[in-house]
Amino acid sequence: MMTNLFSTFDPCTGTLSMNWVSSMMMTSTFSYSFWIKKNNLNWLMSNILKKLMTELNSIKPMTKSNMIYTGMAMFILTNNLMGLLPYVFTSPSHLVFSLSMALPMWLSFFMYGWINKTEHMFMHLVPMGTPPILMPFMVLIETISNLIRPGSLAVRLTANMIAGHLLMSLLGSSCSITMTFLIIKIYIMLMLFETAVSLIQTYVFTILTTLYSSEV
Repeated sequence: MMTNLFSTFDPCTGTLSMNWVSSMMMTSTFSYSFWIKKNNLNWLMSNILKKLMTELNSIKPMTKSNMIYTGMAMFILTNNLMGLLPYVFTSPSHLVFSLSMALPMWLSFFMYGWINKTEHMFMHLVPMGTPPILMPFMVLIETISNLIRPGSLAVRLTANMIAGHLLMSLLGSSCSITMTFLIIKIYIMLMLFETAVSLIQTYVFTILTTLYSSEV
């Protein structure tokens, strides 16, 4: 029985803990050089990448940075889905994982915009049609909203991944023999729900990052 509900998210399970290694294990199998011919995994990955590129090109047409966003999306999606497997560490449930991707991306956009497009960045602080008396307040509000963007991206991904896992942990700890079949049905529904959440949160994280970069 669990002594702590959050013990399932503990990255340190011993002196030689290798939980974080799971974040990079599956990505090594995506390369075509590991396979003699294309298989179902390669077909699935290529189709997902094509759909992502179509969505990203509609926001920011044909830029080299879209390859970075698609790679980041596949990395997040892989770790989200791996976290649904038994005894596999869920990396996206930690702010260390999500913030280490959101903060560098946002910081690079922020620095590039203020160094190379200073006037354009100042224009974003005051939306068109703002009354002169409200301009100081709008500058303050827009500045705060820009500064909290990496935190909101990271917390959104982490919180959504934690919620479903906590619910499954609660059901698993309170399961009895008489309720086994009912719990199994609920678990199947939760697994389908968590799979959908993994896909949606990957999409949201990638699209929001692309939208933030398109403002620069």
